[in-house]
Amino acid sequence: MRPRASLVRRLVWLAAVWILAALIAAGVAFNLFYRQTTVRRLEASLSEVSDAIISDARIGRDDKRVSVQQVDTGEKSTGRVPPATVVDARANRAYSGRYWQIAEPLPGRPGGESPGLRPLVRSRSLWDGDLKGPPGGLAPLLAKPGRPVFYDTVGAAGEPVRAAATVSLLTGRTEPLVFIVAEDRRPIDKDAARFAWLTAFSLVALGAGLVAAVFFQVRIGLNPLFLLGREIADVRKGKELRLSSSYPQEIEPLADEMNALLAANQEVVERQRTHVGNLAHALKTPLSVMLTEAGADENALADVVRRQATLMRSQVDHHLRRARAAARAQSVGERTPVEEVIDEMAVMLERVFQEKGVEIDWRVEDGLCFRGERQDLQEIVGNVLENACKYGAAKVFATAVSTGDLGRLRLVVEDDGPGLPEERYEEVLKRGSRLDESAPGSGLGFSIVDELARAYGGGMALAQSEMGGLKVVIELPAAEV
Repeated sequence: MRPRASLVRRLVWLAAVWILAALIAAGVAFNLFYRQTTVRRLEASLSEVSDAIISDARIGRDDKRVSVQQVDTGEKSTGRVPPATVVDARANRAYSGRYWQIAEPLPGRPGGESPGLRPLVRSRSLWDGDLKGPPGGLAPLLAKPGRPVFYDTVGAAGEPVRAAATVSLLTGRTEPLVFIVAEDRRPIDKDAARFAWLTAFSLVALGAGLVAAVFFQVRIGLNPLFLLGREIADVRKGKELRLSSSYPQEIEPLADEMNALLAANQEVVERQRTHVGNLAHALKTPLSVMLTEAGADENALADVVRRQATLMRSQVDHHLRRARAAARAQSVGERTPVEEVIDEMAVMLERVFQEKGVEIDWRVEDGLCFRGERQDLQEIVGNVLENACKYGAAKVFATAVSTGDLGRLRLVVEDDGPGLPEERYEEVLKRGSRLDESAPGSGLGFSIVDELARAYGGGMALAQSEMGGLKVVIELPAAEV
C-alpha cells in the first residue's frame, strides 16, 4: 500500500484479503469434502452390488459358461445372454444407468500386456454394449484380488459412469473373472455443482457481511482519531484554544502532548511580545532624551543628533513592528472577523472626515476571518482607509473576499481622488514617503501596511482605480471557516 493511503482503507483491505482467502479455502474444502463423500457413497453402493454378483455367480460343468442366480425371480442366467438384474431392478431397463457385467481376460500378448476383456454375462441395461476395464488393465486388479478398483468410464448410452472392477476366482474355474459394476455419475455431479453454487453464494454473502462489519468496526474504533483531527483543525482555525474532548487511554497521551505543545507555543509568543515591548521601552527612552537635549541647542552638532536620533527611532519602530507581527503570525488559533474591523474603521473615519463629506462603502464576504490579531488588522485597514479618505474626493469603496488560494483573503480599497502616477508606486511604499507633502502626516502609513502584510506572509500592491483614484490591493492569511 502507498505510504499516504488511508488508515481505514489499509485496515479494511487487509481484513478483506484475509477474509477472502479464508472463505475461498473454506469453499474449496467444503466442495471437495462433499464431492468425495458422495463419490464414496456411490462406491459403497457399487461394492455391495459387486459382492452380491460375486456371491451369486456359478460356474457350469464345462468350466466355460457362467450363470447368475437372480435375486428377484430365482431364475438363472447363463452364457452371454443379458440376464435380468441381480440386486437392483434398474439393471433390467436398457440404458438405465445401472450396469454390471462378468468378463474374462483375453489371452495375454508377449511381454505380459493384456489386450482386454471378453464379456461372459452382462445386465440387460447394457443391451448390446460392454463396460471397459480400468485404465491400467489387469495389473491394478491382480494387485488387489477380491478388492474393488474404482475408476471412471463411459456407460452404454455414452454417459459418464463410476465403475468398480473386482478380480475373483470362482470355485470350479482355473482362470480368474473380472466383475464390473457401474452407475451413472451425472446425478452426483449435478448435486455437487448445486452444492458448489449454494456454497459460493453463501460464502460471498458471508464475506460481504464480514467486510461491512470490519469497515464499521474500523470506523468506530478510529473515531477518536478523527475527533482528534477535527479538534486540532478547530484550534488551528481559531475556534478553540485547547483540545477539550475525552479520549481513550491509547490516544489520551497524544492529546495531552498536543495541549502541552499549544501551551508552550503560546508561552513562546507571549515571551517574544514581552521581550519586544521591553526592548522598545529601553530604546525609545534614551532616544527621547537625546532628542530633547538636542532640541535645546541650535548648533550643527545638535542638528546632526536630532536627524540621526529621529532615523534611529524610525528604524527601531520598523524592526520592532516587524518582530511583533512575526510573533503574532506564528501563534496558533488567532482569528479576527474582517467585517467587524472594517465596519469599526469605516464608522470612525466617516466621523473624522465628516466635514469633507466622505462616504465609505464596503462589502465583506460572509464569515471571512483574518488569521492574525485584531490589532494588526485594525492597523492595516485603518491606514489604508485613512489614506483613501484623506486623498480621495468623497467616495471610498472597500471589499474583502477570499481568494482562490487556500487560506488567503484579498482586501481592496479604492478612492475617487486624483490617483498616483504608476512610476511612484514603489516610491510611496518606502518608509517616510508621502503622497502629498502638503498634507499632514509622517509618510509611514503604506510602509506600516506593507511591513505587516509581509510579516503575515502576504503582500501589498498599488494600481489605478476605475473610480479615478488609487487602488490598494492587500493579500493576507485567512482563517478557515
